Amino acid sequence: MHRNPRYEVLVYFPAQPESRMMKQIIREASVHWIGGVDGGTKTVTTGSGVLTQTNFSSAIPVRRDSVTDPAELIGAAHASSFSLALANELGVGVSAGSEIDTTATVTMEHLSAGWTITKIHLDVIARLSKMTQGDFIDAAVRAKTSCLVSRLLRANISMTAKLDNEPFATADRAA
Repeated sequence: MHRNPRYEVLVYFPAQPESRMMKQIIREASVHWIGGVDGGTKTVTTGSGVLTQTNFSSAIPVRRDSVTDPAELIGAAHASSFSLALANELGVGVSAGSEIDTTATVTMEHLSAGWTITKIHLDVIARLSKMTQGDFIDAAVRAKTSCLVSRLLRANISMTAKLDNEPFATADRAA
């Protein structure tokens, strides 16, 4: 087989110290789309395998059905990322009695450019021993600023944060 050097791309990666290599993490998700916007099938798969050929909707505004959509996935990513940032700010990780519940509510509006995520509201309730409400709010504000998804989005991000150190009743946990 004869290779034409005009079509070859050479990429050189010089040896880098381990500390340099750890400064970049790459994650992947893929979509398989068959058919048009209103019909056909659309599935999303993540590199981790958490989502595997999961159906999603391209209907905007989003209909209530058993498939996810881009706005819901952004909400899930934001709630996850914020909770991680808050746990890091609080130093939570080893305490089995610590809980953080975050709900991200995504608002879309039809603007002149098309459907746009304009607002995300984070509703945070945490159960943490030996934490004051003031210290918790300070940590939540720092987490909102340091959260990698918050830094990515151009939307208006609001938040309510409450420290609730009352024990849960069993019925409340299931809700």
